Amino acid sequence: MVRQNGCTLSVVLLGHPKLKNDLRRPSLEEIGARTNIFSLEGIRGHQVEYIKWLLSECIHDDYLPEDLITNEAIAFLAERLTTPLQIEHYLQRAFEDAYQAATKPVTLGMAEAVLTVGLNDLEPRLIRHGYTKTVLAELLNIRVSEVNSFLHAQLPPGRTQDLRDQMLKIGIPLYASEGN
Repeated sequence: MVRQNGCTLSVVLLGHPKLKNDLRRPSLEEIGARTNIFSLEGIRGHQVEYIKWLLSECIHDDYLPEDLITNEAIAFLAERLTTPLQIEHYLQRAFEDAYQAATKPVTLGMAEAVLTVGLNDLEPRLIRHGYTKTVLAELLNIRVSEVNSFLHAQLPPGRTQDLRDQMLKIGIPLYASEGN
């Protein structure tokens, strides 16, 4: 809070999930100690509803979402995708592929075919939270090459566990259930 002309002003910072961890670092203690952090969960747990809402907003009133994509395909995408950006991207790809194949509705098989292999592997999850290889190397005080080895499971088990422990200690989300 800032006092100006006898009034108390508050500052609100909105940002990437990485901002929360940055504010907890010792180098930002002066700011971080004065903050209240609130995490908004977005659409997590409501992906099916989001997909159906999105489709209903984008299609002509004479159609239902089920006319364009099967419920199985919607459930599959909702289970594997976590952000509105991902959902919109992969729905677009599924509809483009269906159009190219002159097929309607989009089926489960078509939805499976458009998802990128490794979409929810550790590296893409970390990047979605703002943790690139360079950022991780800086935070862990290691070389980018060691981060690469960690991400590709090429380190000895003891070193891998040590890096995992360090990352968890500073709040880096390693698991899908941790804010992904």
